[in-house]
Amino acid sequence: MRPTMRPTMRPTMRAVRFHRHGGPDVLQLDEVDVPEPGAGQVLIEAEAIGANAIDTVLRRGGSAWDRPLPGTLTGEVVGRITALGPDTPPGVAVGQRVAALAEDAFAEYAAVDAAFLAPIPDSAAWGTGADSANLAEATMLPMTGPLAFRLLETANLPAGGTVLIHSAAGTVGHLAVQLARGYDPKTIIGTASSPARLDFIRSLGAEAVNLTDPDWPDQVRAIAPEGVDAVLDSVGGAVFDQGLELVKPLGTMLTYGAISTELPTIPAAALFGFKTVTGVSMMGWRGARPDAARADIAEVTRRWQTGDLRPAVHATHPLADVTKLHEALDARTAHGRLVAIP
Repeated sequence: MRPTMRPTMRPTMRAVRFHRHGGPDVLQLDEVDVPEPGAGQVLIEAEAIGANAIDTVLRRGGSAWDRPLPGTLTGEVVGRITALGPDTPPGVAVGQRVAALAEDAFAEYAAVDAAFLAPIPDSAAWGTGADSANLAEATMLPMTGPLAFRLLETANLPAGGTVLIHSAAGTVGHLAVQLARGYDPKTIIGTASSPARLDFIRSLGAEAVNLTDPDWPDQVRAIAPEGVDAVLDSVGGAVFDQGLELVKPLGTMLTYGAISTELPTIPAAALFGFKTVTGVSMMGWRGARPDAARADIAEVTRRWQTGDLRPAVHATHPLADVTKLHEALDARTAHGRLVAIP
């Protein structure tokens, strides 16, 4: 969609904003200026935008991550490059189809960091060209896919080991379940909070545990009596504490978010059993090991193109129906990705 023009002749676009905190009804489409790409950035005309659960926390407000209003929605954008900012890396060109993480993602255009683009070939394993279905899948390439991969690489999961993946039907979790098979584990355990999501986890080849059951840790112990080698946790709060108790000696607890809004606190005594707790964030990884972060994107892209990693797209909605997308996120009923199409 081409940007509209104001009388000032500055290009504008539709973009999702919230001017107060609350439920999905606070989201609205505003007409705002098309961003200009800054140094090291490119401008993308969006074709598909992947949503992430953290934005429901930001939208509701009252969390440690609140930002000034009006608020924007983050996400992963797939589209064509339409403009280059100064000092973009070699090989980046107008017309390329790419995927990128964006701070202001739910809009018709997004200015993004050119250093961590995921190039999307027009001809790939799915055939010639690209339709809305595989563009929706491609939204996982810049962040959720590499995050799932980096979590498992950091977990040091031994062959024949056991991994517990919370929110295993979600955007990151269902990819982590698929990727975990490559580490030759004995058991993959996934948690979720609804029968349909639990069935989805089983369809991926994992044991499923209902996180809403008060005795869920005992259910994990019944599957893995000696404990688990790694826990991938984005819930935080009491779920984090219970997960840490399930980690066996020399195992690893990985935290990469707190959808409960309760950030984990870890008493030193909890680590005396030779347990390791590691925090993982893609922005931290990009800052510490930028070349390795780009290699992760390339590896996830390769596995997607060969069919070894298949992201599930639960539903797509027009950008104008972003409230429906957030209603589904709040209900926690989706299996895999929810995607907006501008």
